[in-house]
Amino acid sequence: MEATATTTGAATDPWRGVWGQPDAVDALRSAAADPASMTHAWLLVGPPGSGRSTLAYAFAAALIAEPGDEAAIAQVLAGTHPDLTALRTEQVIIRIDEARRLVERAYFAPSLGRHRVIVVEDADRMAERTSNVLLKALEEPPERTVWVLCAPSDADLLPTIRSRVRTLRLREPAVADVAALIAARTGASAEIAEQSARHAQRHIGMAQRLASDEAARRRRADTLADVLSVRGVGGAVEVAARIVAAATEDAKALSAERDDQERSQLRRTLGVAEGAPLPPAVRGQLSALEDDQKRRATRSLRDGIDRVLTDLQSLFRDVLMRQFHREDDVINREFADDIHALADQWQPSRTLVVLDQISETRRNLEQNVAPTLAIESMLITVATGRTP
Repeated sequence: MEATATTTGAATDPWRGVWGQPDAVDALRSAAADPASMTHAWLLVGPPGSGRSTLAYAFAAALIAEPGDEAAIAQVLAGTHPDLTALRTEQVIIRIDEARRLVERAYFAPSLGRHRVIVVEDADRMAERTSNVLLKALEEPPERTVWVLCAPSDADLLPTIRSRVRTLRLREPAVADVAALIAARTGASAEIAEQSARHAQRHIGMAQRLASDEAARRRRADTLADVLSVRGVGGAVEVAARIVAAATEDAKALSAERDDQERSQLRRTLGVAEGAPLPPAVRGQLSALEDDQKRRATRSLRDGIDRVLTDLQSLFRDVLMRQFHREDDVINREFADDIHALADQWQPSRTLVVLDQISETRRNLEQNVAPTLAIESMLITVATGRTP
């Protein structure tokens, strides 16, 4: 898949950063240009890494900025335009107070641009009570307000939400196309780029990280090997602890630098020199920031563990494909011998039990189940073929 003309070109093109979604770009470009066909609430659905958020901000830029207004387009794409309100939750769920603030903003008239646009990047992370807060605003938005929700699937949202939006489904790029993009972006070899795109299951962001981080590639391989080595309860407990420890260290590494930058920025904003004691009057602001960072760290850890579970699903999916004599789309080729051995040793029914348990573990983690206990339970099923 080659980048189309809609994804490149002059800096005044708001769609220049969108890759691999020509049909979606055409649909949204047409809507932004024709008020008669415009819908005031949209749902962009596609798998993680498919570019939902990038597309949402490109659409927002096309709606807010006048054609050719490079400064306004750049502001929207950077998330700093006053007529753009975006919710990028870094917590496990979107809180109801966050939803209420969005609804309040939705009723403000545009201050500089042609529309006010509300982007919700993780609409699937809304509980039912939170979703209900949005209903009326989605059903009867002000004339120049546009809502853009993003989610992996429309099934992740309540039917009442789905009935009030126009759904646009994104396409999944091929492994070869993602590999070509990653090689161009990172300079990785064709072999590493293909492996990373395949292991990431075409998730562009994850593929880019794998291609540029040898340690991440090694951790993934070690985790799969550890799971394949589990033979009983003792092994399940030991491997579960290693998985959670590795995910914790990974989450800390990803967030530590950002946390430090945010604390330094807050000190500069408050006029407090680095290393100087905080005046009592502003300690509450630092405390609030640290609370947000802790919630973000929790989400980062759970996302990291979910990524491990996604990798395990791909492994046992490969086993099932082998059992049904379908090996044309193997994800984990590097484990071909282990996959063949399990496929010969297990019945397909056992593989399905394991895949169901991995899916159940992912759902449990979304409900704040203790990660180590959830992973232990899942690995016992891997070792025994039976749910605990």
